[in-house]
Amino acid sequence: MDAPRTSSLRRRTLLAAAGAAVATASAATGAQRAAAAPLHHPHRPPHRQPELTSRQLAGQRVVYSYPGLTPPAALLDAIRAGEVAGVIFFGENISSDAQITSVIGQLNQANVSGPVRLPLLLMTDQEGGEVRRLPGAPAQSEKQIGEAGDPAGAASTAGTQAGQNLAGVGMNVNLAPVLDVYRTAGNFIDEYQRSYSMDPAVVSSCGHAFIEAQQKTGVAATAKHFPGLGAATTSQNTDEGPVTLTQGLSELRSVDEAPYTAAVCAGVRLVMCSWAVYPALDAGRPAGLSSVVVQRELRQRLGFTGVTITDALEAGAIDPSYDTGTRAVLAATAGMDLLLCSARDASQGADAVTALASALGSGQLPTAAFDAAVERVTALREWVG
Repeated sequence: MDAPRTSSLRRRTLLAAAGAAVATASAATGAQRAAAAPLHHPHRPPHRQPELTSRQLAGQRVVYSYPGLTPPAALLDAIRAGEVAGVIFFGENISSDAQITSVIGQLNQANVSGPVRLPLLLMTDQEGGEVRRLPGAPAQSEKQIGEAGDPAGAASTAGTQAGQNLAGVGMNVNLAPVLDVYRTAGNFIDEYQRSYSMDPAVVSSCGHAFIEAQQKTGVAATAKHFPGLGAATTSQNTDEGPVTLTQGLSELRSVDEAPYTAAVCAGVRLVMCSWAVYPALDAGRPAGLSSVVVQRELRQRLGFTGVTITDALEAGAIDPSYDTGTRAVLAATAGMDLLLCSARDASQGADAVTALASALGSGQLPTAAFDAAVERVTALREWVG
């Protein structure tokens, strides 16, 4: 095991989680400041964290996954070692509410015995309609919500339902809502009715309403897939291969990015970046590997101060010659805070942690930027606590 880092992290990065939330709030703008205040335990006393090893620090940026209904010993051991930020659940991990509640209890118990005094980020995709990992609400798809008589009202109801459903089994992050503005019927994002509308104003109002309502239940929302996959054709699936979307900068900003402005105003806690390439912004890299997209567009232009999260790190859209470690370091370099290792293999998460720790130790990943990412994740983990 590597030696503890001798930096100011004892005082800043993983100090009191509540203090990190306050620091995040002070840097946010009006609506974000209000949303950034801890929802639970606002008077909780600070919890001082021990100094963490480079590997433990790296773990604060990695979300793991696993196959089947039972979490493997390797995942539980990694959690006890303080090397896991969270876990994503898929349909194959869930047989009933009682079963997944029991699993989450196991994960949380392992976390309690670890060195990081913060709750795990426990997440799934509960978009609604056909894309639901848990049985039950929200039953309506985003498209059905967008076509309702009162779309914003329907989205608010769905947000409340999604949050209550996830919270009921112990999850605290929803990888929803989708804010892609679809262009043609049946295209990649409309095929399963995952978009509210072809009208960015409708998507904006529905996304804002869903985010606000869900986060009132204590479950963090994730706006995805920045800067937008609405122009992707049916065959342009970033899970399967490279995708390039060629709309001009004016269209990209006025149509695709517009709902994210509303999401930021709603205080959305996470934003997921897509793996498509957008030549209008950066012709050389997928969005989630591009500092131009993450830092300039999302953080500087839109003012987002929350947590960035990758789409599936194993996606086919990324150069197949890049292994997990290379992908993890490139994403972190671009400004992605959380890395989503969703191949249903705990060793994938461990590989990402190893690569991040090595890059941090060698200076390939600068300490200041790494610490800032951990601080944002720390604030999120306190908020869901």
